[in-house]
Amino acid sequence: MTSDIHRDTHPDRWRTLVLLATAELLGMSLWFAASAVSAQYQARWHLSPSETGWLTTVVQVGFVAGTATSALLNLADVVPSRRLFALSAVVGAAANAGLLAADAYAAALLCRFLTGVALAGVYPPAMKMIATWFRARRGLAVGTIVGALTIGKATPYLVHAFPGAGIRPVVAATSAAALVGALLVGVGYRDGPYPFPPRPFSWGLVGTIVRDRPWRLAMGGYLGHMWELYAAWTWLPVFIAASGFAAGRASALAFAALAVGGLGCVWGGLAADRRGREWLVVVSMAASGACAMLIGLTFARSAGALVVVALAWGFFVIADSAQFSVLVTESVPPHAVGTALTVQTSIGFLLTMVSIQLVPLLAARVGWRWAFVFLAVGPALGIASIRRLARSRGA
Repeated sequence: MTSDIHRDTHPDRWRTLVLLATAELLGMSLWFAASAVSAQYQARWHLSPSETGWLTTVVQVGFVAGTATSALLNLADVVPSRRLFALSAVVGAAANAGLLAADAYAAALLCRFLTGVALAGVYPPAMKMIATWFRARRGLAVGTIVGALTIGKATPYLVHAFPGAGIRPVVAATSAAALVGALLVGVGYRDGPYPFPPRPFSWGLVGTIVRDRPWRLAMGGYLGHMWELYAAWTWLPVFIAASGFAAGRASALAFAALAVGGLGCVWGGLAADRRGREWLVVVSMAASGACAMLIGLTFARSAGALVVVALAWGFFVIADSAQFSVLVTESVPPHAVGTALTVQTSIGFLLTMVSIQLVPLLAARVGWRWAFVFLAVGPALGIASIRRLARSRGA
């Protein structure tokens, strides 16, 4: 470990981490721009709960389409990451701004889909970019990036918490933020001292990744994590509002519950570098799964208990996310890192579409008190997969 630590000595590494984290925060603010004002869209177009959920789900669909295309074409390993990030953030900002002109539900869904496609060039490349600057502290570095994007995704709820902030302020603010993020990376970023070697396009690269057993075990844990994560992020704000909080307080608590995950990611990176990635993942999934089972018991009963469990869930549900990506960078050949990360996120986000749509169906059938319990299945299965990975690595 000591020799590895001495390798992370470039004087610009921390400045680059701050720059990338800031750009990621700003760029990923696009994700929940429509979700934060879903109540207004629901009233405007008389949407059912399922249709309202699609304002988020269709972003996942677009993200999956974007990452699948990127993986098949090896874009993350062929196109320079700086260019891919900056261009994608600009396209995402434009697609998001299209919501302001959307005069029907279908048009809004199209804008959301295109936003998701664009974000496929913002999220995975950033993890590869920061990995070129860190080796020994890669867990902390990637954890910081994921923490930044977590806060970014929560940002629309913060904007919406201001009195009178409806659709237009939220959408305009997030599009402007993404443009600033594109500018930061386009002008200020350069690859670090540990770049991944470029590779010509290869149709067989995805197959090479999938045949790697450590990658598959890391993927099993990641899928369990993703089964829970986006369903929690999408519906926890609705759950909070339905519990009786006033609109402004509900948006503020929703922002806090999502944004606290940024601290969780930094803690997760520090703990993973010190105790091991597998240890951190198991602890985080056990804690978040417990919160998924407990939070319904606070519904319309104790506002204080709801706040505590919501913040704990927000902290732990994302604390391990970056470590799955780090496990991938450590388990595949260096020339395949970008494509491996893209395949991982593509499959994971495809799964989130199922759990996001199941929550409102369960809430309608059994009530909010039990709607989140089934999400705990994901962490349970994820823990089993990561324990197998730990045994195979001797961790």
